[in-house]
Amino acid sequence: MNKRIIALSVMLCISLVLSGCLSRPPDEKQASETPYPDQVETIQKAIDRYQEQSGGLLPIKTRDMETDQYIKYPIEFSKIVPDFTEKIPSNAFENGGIFQYVLTDVEENPTVKLVDLRIAEKLRDLNLRKFINGDLPFLDPVGEYVYEVDFKKMGFQEPLTVESPYSNAHLPIVVAGDGNFYVDYSIDLNKILMEQKPEVKQGDDIRYLLADNSLVLPAYSLPYTVNEDNEPVFMKR
Repeated sequence: MNKRIIALSVMLCISLVLSGCLSRPPDEKQASETPYPDQVETIQKAIDRYQEQSGGLLPIKTRDMETDQYIKYPIEFSKIVPDFTEKIPSNAFENGGIFQYVLTDVEENPTVKLVDLRIAEKLRDLNLRKFINGDLPFLDPVGEYVYEVDFKKMGFQEPLTVESPYSNAHLPIVVAGDGNFYVDYSIDLNKILMEQKPEVKQGDDIRYLLADNSLVLPAYSLPYTVNEDNEPVFMKR
């Protein structure tokens, strides 16, 4: 079986999974796509109890050390259900939802957060198309080794975007020099910088402005800092 047939088979499987999600009853679909604070709090309490009773261990899956910080520590529900919490949340991926439950700040203050897996799905689809076409779809640079995506080259009529978990914005997708696709959170970061005027330093990764003020993490993104005009820019690597 050649690579093209394998790739098309994977795309068919993804389509079938998405079709199943779209056919869910409205109430059930909403429950699986809403970042409920009470569910996050329930899991946080379960994590705290687990850590206390396990002598400091955390119920997380093992990931490579190079994995992005926002998806590095997914929670392993089998270690806390049913002993520390009754059930897996309705919006968790393991229960048919769209969110991956993860931990941040695992050394100092393990904190439960969410990753929106719809974004991961869209980026995976782009990587699959890139694999089929064989070319890296670079356009104009928007940062050091970060580029706009040539969506027409990939077979799209219009540029693809992702719905922001923080605002009503539709966020662009960029491609880095490593050939991977990422979400561009510049719109949301710029809004925070303009409206809230937080104190930030050039050279610091400012994605914490999003992560600290939401249940959902800015996963599948590149690091940002600010320029001399206090505008968000991709960090040099």
